[in-house]
Amino acid sequence: MFVLDPRLQQDTLPIGDFPLCRLLLSNDSNYPWFILVPRREAISEIFQLDVADQLQLFQETTALAETLKDSFDADKLNVAALGNVVSQLHMHVIVRKRDDAAWPAPVWGKHPAKPYSPEQIAAVRERLRLVLTDGFTFLED
Repeated sequence: MFVLDPRLQQDTLPIGDFPLCRLLLSNDSNYPWFILVPRREAISEIFQLDVADQLQLFQETTALAETLKDSFDADKLNVAALGNVVSQLHMHVIVRKRDDAAWPAPVWGKHPAKPYSPEQIAAVRERLRLVLTDGFTFLED
């Protein structure tokens, strides 16, 4: 049974589900920072997924990155699966802009997280509702 790591639960806001992954929004309004978590039990590495799930993870990550680049007018996307703090497999897809708080450095540990306001969360969800259509199910707000 899929259970989200407690640290991810604490630091993110649930958005919805692709066929394989749960989409989360990092609760840090410094950057549009999204996290994909395959809904598979006890997986910490990409190679632990079967081949079909590896392909699905790659497809979902790529589709999300392309969608975010266009809809958030990104200068660059940072895509990474690190897992040094949270071992549950998860893929970061972070929208970067040349004028963001950490540019050009990595976002990790650069600035304290600035939680989203309810209005900002609603705006992000609405922006995503316009572009995440086929194969995506939004969780209740």
